[in-house]
Amino acid sequence: MPPPTPPLSVICLCAEWCGTCREYRAGFQQIVARFPDAQFFWLDIEDHADDLGDLDIENFPTLLIGRGESILYYGVMLPYPEHLARILENFQAQTVEQSEHYARATPERQHWQEDRDLQRVLERWRNR
Repeated sequence: MPPPTPPLSVICLCAEWCGTCREYRAGFQQIVARFPDAQFFWLDIEDHADDLGDLDIENFPTLLIGRGESILYYGVMLPYPEHLARILENFQAQTVEQSEHYARATPERQHWQEDRDLQRVLERWRNR
C-alpha cells in the first residue's frame, strides 16, 4: 500500500497592523473550511519574527504553500479568497510525484526548495 499523501500546508504571512490582512482573514477562514484535508496557519510576521530567519515580507498577503518538503508556491497573492481556492484545487489534484516535479520545474521554484528560511518556516508550521 502506498504511503499517504502529505497534506497541503498553507501559511499566510501577514501582520495585524495591515488593513488588507485584517480584511483578508475572514475569507481565508472560509477557505480553511472548504479544504479540511489541508493544514492552514495564520502567521503574524511580527509575533513570529524568529520563525522567518532572513525572509523579508514586503507585501501582503504573502502565502507559502507546501506539500511535505516541497514548496509549491511562495509569494504575494491578491487578497481574493477564490484565487487561493483555485490554486489549492490544482495542487490537491496533483500526485506527490507531480507536486515534487512542479516544485522543481522552474529556476524560481528550484530556488524555493534551496532557501533554508522558507524550508524552516514550512517545517516548523506543518509540524504544529
